[in-house]
Amino acid sequence: MLYTSHYASPLGGMTLVSDGTALVGLYFDGQKYAAEGLDATRTQKNLPVFEEARRWLDVYFSARKPDFMPALAPHGTAFQQSVWEILRTIPYGQTVTYGAIARRIEQNTGCRMSAQAVGGAVGRNPISILIPCHRVVGTNGSLTGYAGGLDKKERLLQWEGAR
Repeated sequence: MLYTSHYASPLGGMTLVSDGTALVGLYFDGQKYAAEGLDATRTQKNLPVFEEARRWLDVYFSARKPDFMPALAPHGTAFQQSVWEILRTIPYGQTVTYGAIARRIEQNTGCRMSAQAVGGAVGRNPISILIPCHRVVGTNGSLTGYAGGLDKKERLLQWEGAR
């Protein structure tokens, strides 16, 4: 069973999804791939993890770096999980390229990796902002791809002082 809650962000409505213990999804309303692969049975409920996630988002949207993290449990393939773990290491206010992530995976696994494969995994990140896929940019620093929309990606980076 999955539980949902709503958050009104300065960039528009967001849906929070939990398994009852951890956050498994955080999507902008209308976001591409929203809730992909998650059970369709959901119940609206207020949970401690939602309160903690809302508090995190409130701090973030006040242009401050949160110093805590709610429990996260994103669902995905082993490859997606490895990319999402790398995303979590990108410092607040900084960006990294898809190619740099691919090179890091190559170093960790010894397997060749393409920036396009990394982009596919980044695009399916189910927990927006907290797993900071918005901090990934194109080779020349261009804003490319963001399931929530490039306008939101630009605003998130501005909030962090990255651009």
